[in-house]
Amino acid sequence: MPGTRKLGRTTDSRMAMLRGMVTFLFENGKIETTVTRAKEVKALAEKYITLAKDSSLANKRQALAFITKEDVVQKLFNEIAPKYADVKGGYCRITKTGPRRGDAAEMAIIELV
Repeated sequence: MPGTRKLGRTTDSRMAMLRGMVTFLFENGKIETTVTRAKEVKALAEKYITLAKDSSLANKRQALAFITKEDVVQKLFNEIAPKYADVKGGYCRITKTGPRRGDAAEMAIIELV
């Protein structure tokens, strides 16, 4: 079986899922998902917000390689990162919302602060 299994998926499909979730978070400002996935998304989102604070060409290309939509990268560099210019970290908030009805998975809302 290729790749390490984490979050019930192989590495490639897990990263594809996380790329989509980070893109959606930057696009809409908040998403609802399981607590475990929210923690993974938070780590990646904060990494790319920190990267976007320095708007060099290399950083934009690195963000474009991960984030799936070009207009979301523009939003990250032009709107989101300047908002956190003086903040050292803690750009996202995870709020637990309780268990999901179908399978009782612990749910959370992750949002940009």
